[in-house]
Amino acid sequence: MTSNSTTTAAPSAPLIDVHAHFVTPDYVDTARAAGHRQPDGMAAWPTWSAAAHVELMDRWGVATSFLSVSSPGTHFGDDAAARHLSRRVNEAAAEVVRAHPGRFGHFAALPLPDVDGSLQELAYALDDLGSDGAAIETNAGGVYLGDERFAPLYAELDRRRTVVFVHPTSPPCYEAVSLGRPRPMLEFIFDSARAAGDLVFSGMLTRFPGIEWIFTHGGGALPLLADRMELFRDPLFGEDPTGPTVPEQLSRLWFDMAGTPFPRQIPALDRAFGTGRLLYGSDYCWTPAAAATAQVASVDAAEQPIGDTWRALTTRNAGRLLPRLRAGGGNAPDTE
Repeated sequence: MTSNSTTTAAPSAPLIDVHAHFVTPDYVDTARAAGHRQPDGMAAWPTWSAAAHVELMDRWGVATSFLSVSSPGTHFGDDAAARHLSRRVNEAAAEVVRAHPGRFGHFAALPLPDVDGSLQELAYALDDLGSDGAAIETNAGGVYLGDERFAPLYAELDRRRTVVFVHPTSPPCYEAVSLGRPRPMLEFIFDSARAAGDLVFSGMLTRFPGIEWIFTHGGGALPLLADRMELFRDPLFGEDPTGPTVPEQLSRLWFDMAGTPFPRQIPALDRAFGTGRLLYGSDYCWTPAAAATAQVASVDAAEQPIGDTWRALTTRNAGRLLPRLRAGGGNAPDTE
C-alpha cells in the first residue's frame, strides 16, 4: 500500500516500458487493405519511427521499451497471409532491437487463431530473432484465451516459461456494445477482464503455470470484478470451488499501468492484487506523445509507495521478469 506522502519520484530513476508499440508502413497498408481503415474505431493509424521513439524515451526517462504490435494484430482472416505478416513485423522489430542496443526489446506477434502457424513463429522468434516473449490479443477472431484449441501453444509457452503480453482488442460483439465510440475507451478494458476470466475458469492459468502473462491497463476491470468472479466459482454455477481462488490466480498475473494510472487505477489494483507484479507501460505510439508525456508526469506526481517510487518499483519488477534486463541487455539499474 502507498503512504500518505506526496513525495515524487526522482526524474533520473529509469523506467522499463513493457507496453510500447510500433507499426511499419507494410503492416499498416496490409491492415487497411483488410478493412481496418479506422482500427478499433480510432480515427487514424499512428506513425512510428525508432529515432522519434528513442528521443521520447530520453525525455521520459525510459531506459528500455519492449515493442509489440497492438490491436488488430496480424491475422485478418487468412492463415497463410497472417503467417507472412507476422514474420515481416517480427523481423522488422528484431532489426530495430539490433540497431539500438539496450534501448528496445520485442514481444513477437503470433498469427492466432492459427495455432500451427503460431507455434512455428514462436520458435523462429525466440530461437532465431531473440524475441523477449510473445504478444497476443485478448481474443483472436472471437476465440478467447481459454479455448482448448490453444492448449498446444500454451504447452510450448509453458515449457519455455515464456512472457506473454496480452493486448486488448475489440470484442466480437463490438457493433452492439460500443455505440459507435472508439473501442479502446471501454471495450478494451472489459475485454482484458473477459480474457483473464476465461483463463481462470477454463483452468489454463493453473494448467500452464510456467507462462508469465502480462495484462495491460492495470488489469482493466479485474480489480473490481475479482471478488464477484470468486462468488461465481461455485458448484451451483458448474464451477469447481477447490484450488486457488480467483483473486489468488489473478495475483499471479503481471499488470502494466498504461492509460490513466493515477489517481484511481493503480490504487485499486494495489488494493486487489498488490504491486509486486506491477510494470510500467506508456502505450506509445497508439497513445500520442503528448498524452504519454502527461501520463509519465502523473506517475511522478502521484503519491509514492512507502520508502520507494513507482519508477524504481516497476523497474525492479521488470528486472525480475525479463531476462534481457537481467543479462545486461537493457539499461535497467540493479534489480536485485
